[in-house]
Amino acid sequence: MVDTGRQNRSVVVAKVDPSLLTTRVEVLEDLASRQDQLWPALSRKWSVDNPAPPWKTSLDGMCDALDDASLAHPGTVLSFEQRRNEEDALAQERYIDLPFPESQLVALAHSLIWRGVIDEDSLLDRMVTVRQRLEA
Repeated sequence: MVDTGRQNRSVVVAKVDPSLLTTRVEVLEDLASRQDQLWPALSRKWSVDNPAPPWKTSLDGMCDALDDASLAHPGTVLSFEQRRNEEDALAQERYIDLPFPESQLVALAHSLIWRGVIDEDSLLDRMVTVRQRLEA
């Protein structure tokens, strides 16, 4: 009997550059390890009933913008298919313990760092700035 889950994972993983999956992004690994920072835990803590985190709309907007840019500039921007393949492979291999949509967010950040679109230090600085604003 064939394990279809493993087979499907290997199909997705085969579609991406192997170095994407082996590249470590410490800030994302640290973030992914903090279960108390996941939306289900935060929504319980703050008594929020909405099942979708407030940042999901921004994530969807970023993905839409990337998709629009790839259509306007084919071959120069990550295509929808490439982005989804990378997200799926990273969610299945690197960030398997994160629920959706956290896995999508972290996978997209990992992909953008790996591609040099953003750098890890800038991401960390931005995260600190946002946290300080939220805690003020």
